[in-house]
Amino acid sequence: MTFAELLDHIGGMGRFQLIHIALLVIPVLMTASHNLLQNFSAAVPGHHCQIRVATNNSGGMNGTQRLSAKDLLRVSIPMDGDWEPEKCRRFVTTQWQLLNPNATITNGTKMETEPCTDGWTYNTSIFTNTIIMEWDLVCNLRTLGQMAQSIYMAGVLVGALMFGSLADRFGRKALLSWSYLQMAVVGTCTAFSPNFTAYCTFRFLVGMALSGVILNSMSLVLEWVPTKIRTIAGTVVGYCATIGQIILPGLAYALPDWRWLQFTASMPFFIFFLYSWWFAESARWLVLSGKPDQAVQLLKKVAQINRKKEEGDNTMKGNHMLNLAPDVFTTPPITIHRFATSFAFYGLAMDLQNFGFNIYLIQVAFGSIDIPAKLGAAIGMSFIGRRFTQAACVILAGLAILANIFVPRELRTLRTSLAVLGKGCLASSFNCLYLYTGELYPTVIRQSGMGLGSTMARVGGIVAPVVRVTGEYFPYLPPIIYGTAPIISGIAAVFLPETLNVPLPDTIEEVERGSPGVNTSTSPQLV
Repeated sequence: MTFAELLDHIGGMGRFQLIHIALLVIPVLMTASHNLLQNFSAAVPGHHCQIRVATNNSGGMNGTQRLSAKDLLRVSIPMDGDWEPEKCRRFVTTQWQLLNPNATITNGTKMETEPCTDGWTYNTSIFTNTIIMEWDLVCNLRTLGQMAQSIYMAGVLVGALMFGSLADRFGRKALLSWSYLQMAVVGTCTAFSPNFTAYCTFRFLVGMALSGVILNSMSLVLEWVPTKIRTIAGTVVGYCATIGQIILPGLAYALPDWRWLQFTASMPFFIFFLYSWWFAESARWLVLSGKPDQAVQLLKKVAQINRKKEEGDNTMKGNHMLNLAPDVFTTPPITIHRFATSFAFYGLAMDLQNFGFNIYLIQVAFGSIDIPAKLGAAIGMSFIGRRFTQAACVILAGLAILANIFVPRELRTLRTSLAVLGKGCLASSFNCLYLYTGELYPTVIRQSGMGLGSTMARVGGIVAPVVRVTGEYFPYLPPIIYGTAPIISGIAAVFLPETLNVPLPDTIEEVERGSPGVNTSTSPQLV
């Protein structure tokens, strides 16, 4: 009897599975918020140099107290090419003559400028405090904001490498509980960071914990549900991430100070840590780790929760589980798709301020598009297959990104619509990839394989902010790169095997002999 058949005997998608999945996916809501938190905590508000006005004014005014804020800005800060106040320079001396619209500026008039040596004044109408405002990460230090996101993604990468392999060695449950605790502690510490260096350090550790949460949650979902339910279960996980993206702008609007926002997004993980001890370890992993007796006891407990105690006892009576070990395995090219999807996704998702609309509404739109997009992906995966759905999602996303190159910047609505379409397709690709990756790798190395895929995705997330910086020198370069990468990965999807309605492979031998799960002669079974 294969493990898939055994699950059906003890209840299939019973009460245990429903409770287990519900408790696993709730934390995914908050991990989605952490992933995009820097859109708000590192938002760049309008700013200019602090104004320094001399008391002796040569413009005929009776003191600076009679000047409006607009007039003070006019005589103190030069205008840029768009007739907006310069962000990084101010006049060396106050230019009183600019207050007189009829005054003629002669060639002898000196209007020398200097850097913002006394600091900056920030527009606090939207954000009362961000890391940009608190540590003056503007002008010469403006790239540090992007660097902070790259450091966070580096943490996600390291976490994928560490927690993926550790979970295959010590189990999914223990690593998931640790990840919840780490996310809670270092996330809270981030909110109290005394300086930018400490902030980046804690965010790196938050990224590591996030990998542990996502990887182990997805594996525990996949390894406890019947074959025919996998697509639905994977889609539920994806929708929780979508809801998290929609909740985030509401939290950010209610908490415009980045410290309170970070604190609020981190505290729930203490609760997740406490109830995580109820989770059941993967029975598949227990069998393949040489712990068949524990697996039997666990399966009996699951059967009892599913009100199938008699069937569970009869199925387990006098039987034992085979102990199988891993062998050499060739990594599927799925890692290429994880890189390209993540790369383009974060290139779009972390650039909300440049669309010219309210950042909160843009984030809601970017989250809401996932609802129809992921539904379409779920239907495609269920009836057409994983391979075609994955290819279609990333190719359409790439085309939407490239199309924006030809849309004038004045057409903000059309540009935003294309970006939202592209983001929705990339979110569908993520939804497909999390399920697809788990189906391609056998149980004995599933976490390591998913960790490797997640590592490549985080490499894409690290590179994405760096590529966006190149837009300061050549504006069309970032969208060209962001759009081309997913199209290339979509073409490469034709080399992937199809896993629709195929049982999860448990051993490497099954994968090497052909399609995953087709040959079940060496699967964990009751003899």
